[in-house]
Amino acid sequence: MMRAALELADVLRRHGPTYREVHADSLSREQRRVMSAIEQCRTAALGGHVEQCDTCGHQRIAYNSCGNRHCPKCQSLARAQWLEDRQADLLPVPYFHVVFTIPEQIASIAFQNKRVVYDILFQATAETLHTIAADPRHLGATIGFIAILHTWGQNLVHHPHLHCVVPGGGLAADGSRWVACKPGFFLPVRVLSRLFRRLFLERLQHAFDVGELRFFSSLVHLAERREFARYLAGPRHAEWVVYAKEPFGGPQQVLDYLGRYTHRVAISNNRLVGQTDGRVTFRWKDYRHPGRPRVMHLDAHEFIRHFLLHVLPRGLQRIRHYGLLSNRLRESRLTVCRDLLNVEPTSEACDAPELDYRDRYAELTGRSLYVCPVCSRGRMLCIDHLLPYAAPRAPPASPR
Repeated sequence: MMRAALELADVLRRHGPTYREVHADSLSREQRRVMSAIEQCRTAALGGHVEQCDTCGHQRIAYNSCGNRHCPKCQSLARAQWLEDRQADLLPVPYFHVVFTIPEQIASIAFQNKRVVYDILFQATAETLHTIAADPRHLGATIGFIAILHTWGQNLVHHPHLHCVVPGGGLAADGSRWVACKPGFFLPVRVLSRLFRRLFLERLQHAFDVGELRFFSSLVHLAERREFARYLAGPRHAEWVVYAKEPFGGPQQVLDYLGRYTHRVAISNNRLVGQTDGRVTFRWKDYRHPGRPRVMHLDAHEFIRHFLLHVLPRGLQRIRHYGLLSNRLRESRLTVCRDLLNVEPTSEACDAPELDYRDRYAELTGRSLYVCPVCSRGRMLCIDHLLPYAAPRAPPASPR
């Protein structure tokens, strides 16, 4: 019999209770909520329904998902829906991938002040791109882009950075024409890097001045103004990492890329190898040595700690749209862009009735939840609903 694949939920169910006891004083409410959601995901604790094949009579239980954005099992449908919504936003122009990363010293402050510093990261990145793009010496246009927050590296260390997907051009200041970037080149990364550094540090200093930052443990001394200024001296003079990858091949490549990045969590289940003797083993990529597969072994509690580093504050948006793609301007500005680029307008969606989640899943992923997994001919129909923690009723006895 094939061994069941290891899941993050398995690790949390096995080691989570002890971890909570040992780290009771340091666990945040949101971290506890995430652990509990993942442990209960698609189990009787959340309720569900019983389905039966209308041809062969095969029955299966489908338990409800937790829907938590940190859960590896709950992202596929959300990802598919988000990508479908973005399909209509794509323009027939090159797209660029620009990454903004903060130095390790700033990442340490960010870890203790996630909501404040992550917001600063978004704000400084957006102003940097808008400012340099609007400069006539570079592009001289109003641009739009999507920014996606990632807080992890492949080895689960805390590594906050923003992935930005940007159309290679924008609207002229008067809105009369589309301004295209140079072939294969968007904006100068050194100019972006230095403006990003200045804007970020200005906002971080302001947050300190108005008392928005809190410091604990090894950073507690930074609460004193002179120590804070001394701490920032290194990052203030260092080169910050901003880089632009090669432009995408076309709109479909943009969607494929976004599908990999938008709803990714710190570690996916398919990277987990096993858990034995209180240790968790997982695969990771060492980008300094691409092509060489790596495996990491961590004590189970250390693995959970690393995963929880990346739990976001409740309500913090990790995917944001700016400029031409902002929610407020998207429809009107993209209409102008399409007119200038001689693109046929997208067809408006009709007011269709809301689909059952199984129909929606099939429409977005191409995989049916209705087809019987046993006979492949019948249709799985719901025959019973289960309340949380309720056991399914026994099927009625066959008549003699």
